[in-house]
Amino acid sequence: MYNLFADKEQTLYEFLKKETRPIVVYGMGNGADKIFDICENKNIKIKDIYASDEFVRGHSFRGIRVKTYSEICELYEDFVILLAFAVFKDDLMDKIENMAKEHTLLVPDVPLFGSGLFDYDFLNVNMDNIKKAYSLFADEKSKEVFIDIINFRLTGDPKILRRCETDREEVFSNIINLGENEDYVDLGAYDGDTIKEFLDNTNNKYSSITAFEPDKKNMKKLSCAFGDLRNCRLFPYASWECECEMKFSGSGGRMSCFDENGYTVQANSVDNVCSKASYIKMDVEGAEYETLLGCREIIKKYKPSLAVSAYHRVGDIFTLPILINNLNPDYKIYLRHHKYLPSWESNIYIF
Repeated sequence: MYNLFADKEQTLYEFLKKETRPIVVYGMGNGADKIFDICENKNIKIKDIYASDEFVRGHSFRGIRVKTYSEICELYEDFVILLAFAVFKDDLMDKIENMAKEHTLLVPDVPLFGSGLFDYDFLNVNMDNIKKAYSLFADEKSKEVFIDIINFRLTGDPKILRRCETDREEVFSNIINLGENEDYVDLGAYDGDTIKEFLDNTNNKYSSITAFEPDKKNMKKLSCAFGDLRNCRLFPYASWECECEMKFSGSGGRMSCFDENGYTVQANSVDNVCSKASYIKMDVEGAEYETLLGCREIIKKYKPSLAVSAYHRVGDIFTLPILINNLNPDYKIYLRHHKYLPSWESNIYIF
């Protein structure tokens, strides 16, 4: 299995160390900061930075004036692009692919939360668990996606990730078949988009819905949209292993998360709040491992179908399947990646 992964010489940062063309970053948010920090740590020189035309308004980033793509093309005959933000919409994906036809474009995959980097050293240290997770997947497609995601993370080559995409509809057609009497638990419910997805896939027929959403602005949207829904309970909770108070940073977006400098929220576990569940979705910004531990009794007793984000922390793609198998070895475990650069929306589906 080891030879299915990229050699050290093919990995992103080894490639960049040897690169003689200017290296430029596309984007100027948190992702760009992380890429600059990693490159500085590895003695890789970033020459310049640019943003989409509508965002270039005299900005500077890390002491560099932010330029347009056309300005970069005028300055440098050829260059290497490091994409520093997430892309999933068709029009922007097309724009990225057109840039990739003109110049080498790579996508560093940095963890959203926590430390670490999925590089060659990380691969070697964790190879036993990577092999174990690989053996747990229930179909060949999952194993292919697993290999492609890891190779993408090692190399930053977007073509590797794009080739393993599938639509979310495939999950509900071929993996998780929802009935009309489900007890649904939505952890990280945001504004209710995944509740709507659940209702669409059950023809609005269900037994109960329980949702956790700790972000105040999101909770307000969620309550407006679904507060009057039949047998629907909405809790302003963060999802965790146990009941406790935690610090949280919320801005009304999808990226609200635990933050020691944030405000205090109530955290709780599924086992404490729910007496049963038949389908649990969790997209909890890096707290998936602890959230699964907080579902252990329901998982053992009811074996609910699960949809679990597996991309927030550097090792989630292999630590979460192993944990789920330990909690209930009777599960069948699948992995799918839905359209996104970098490897966000890589999810584990279990039934």
